[in-house]
Amino acid sequence: MATIVLRVRLLGGEHTDLTYEDPDQDDEIRVVEQIVEELREESGVLRCRHGDRLIALFSRGVASVEVSPRGAIV
Repeated sequence: MATIVLRVRLLGGEHTDLTYEDPDQDDEIRVVEQIVEELREESGVLRCRHGDRLIALFSRGVASVEVSPRGAIV
């Protein structure tokens, strides 16, 4: 399972760190590509975690996404 931490900058200027997991994928690079493809769509949505909370991240509110270095914890 690939797990990555995303720093998401929202259109309003705020940012948040979210964890995204894909149980069907081992390749982190492929997961990043999947995330970018999903967020390119106007109706794109990602299911992420912020601590213990499940977050639905809608593409129309995202200004940018950064992937944290390995080992970073939210």
